[in-house]
This record gives sequence, structure tokens and C-alpha cells, in this order.
Amino acid sequence: MNELKKLELTVRRQIQNDPAHDFEHIMRVCKNVKKIARHENASQRLVLTAALLHDIVSFPKSDKRSKTASLKSAQEAKRILEKYHYTENEITIIIDAITDHSFSRNKTPKTIEGKILQDADRLDALGAIGIVRTFSVGGSENRPIYNTYDPFCHIRTPDDKSWTVDHFYHKLLVLEKKMNTKFAKKEAKRRTKILKKFLTELKREI
Repeated sequence: MNELKKLELTVRRQIQNDPAHDFEHIMRVCKNVKKIARHENASQRLVLTAALLHDIVSFPKSDKRSKTASLKSAQEAKRILEKYHYTENEITIIIDAITDHSFSRNKTPKTIEGKILQDADRLDALGAIGIVRTFSVGGSENRPIYNTYDPFCHIRTPDDKSWTVDHFYHKLLVLEKKMNTKFAKKEAKRRTKILKKFLTELKREI
């Protein structure tokens, strides 16, 4: 069994049961990473390793610690990788990618591996799966679906800690412009159209 398969088993055993960051999310990000890496001059081994470990520590979105999750994941990834055949330089590339991938960090990763991981993770927040994840999290935190008086944030600042639909305006609809790679930009544009179509249908219904 190669080291990536061993890592996958480690992650499956250790990953927490978070509706937004479960094991299937990890697998989808790995799938996105493979697609993007084909078009970039990057180490697929390193970026897949980063993808497997990028959410090894997660907290509910309502938890104050959620903004530290990427840092905690990077620290845990370093501990895990020291048991495998990675050089010190390779581990640095991987943990830097994990540290800087999150939206809340508001950073552009320094390496191409980091840029690919960030894009792959953000793509999983868009499209049909992005809609599913958004409402899964909202439901798990007993959050109202939308603000009755201004559901689509026409005259107020989005507050996605209070209403689930606000998450589209606070984060999801801006991700398209934050992609790093050509492939991800194209795919993000396609998936963002799905979000906009959903919101249009929702407006008709409520």
C-alpha cells in the first residue's frame, strides 16, 4: 500500500463528523486537485497529500475556534507526516498550503501547490454540492434559512451566522473572482451560474 493510501486511511479514521468537512468533502477536494494539477506545473503527490490533510482538524462554523482550523490542521498534518517518507522541504510546502487555504485567512498561497489546494477546496463550496453543503451546515446549527424582511441582502450586510442564504452573499458568490488557476476560474464560473440560478428560483418561490 502506497503512502497516499495509508494517509487516506489515517484521515478516514481521524476526520471529525462535520457536515461541511466530512470525509466525502476530502475526497471531492482530492478529485478537484487532480483535475487542476494536470494543467499546472505542480507536484501531484504533494498537493494530494495537502488535500487529504487540509481539514484533519475542524470546528463547527459557530465555534469561535473555526478560524483557527487551518492552522490546527497544519500542525496536526506536520505531526502525521513526520511518520512518512517526506523531506523537510516537502513537509513545509504541504503545511504552508494547508495553513493558507482557508477563506477566513484571506491569503493567496505562495506555492503552486497551495494555490491548487485553495482552488480545489473553494470549488467544493460552489455549484450543486455547494448548495447542499450550505444548507446542511445551516440545518445542523438550527439557523433560519433566510431573513424574512430582506432575504437576498439588498439593503443590509450579509450575516451568515444568522441566516443561511446570507452565506451566498458573504462568501460563495465572491469565490469565482478569487480563484488562482485558469482551470479553476473556468470551473468556478460554471458552478457560480448554478448558484445564481438557484437564488433566482428561490426568489420566485418565497
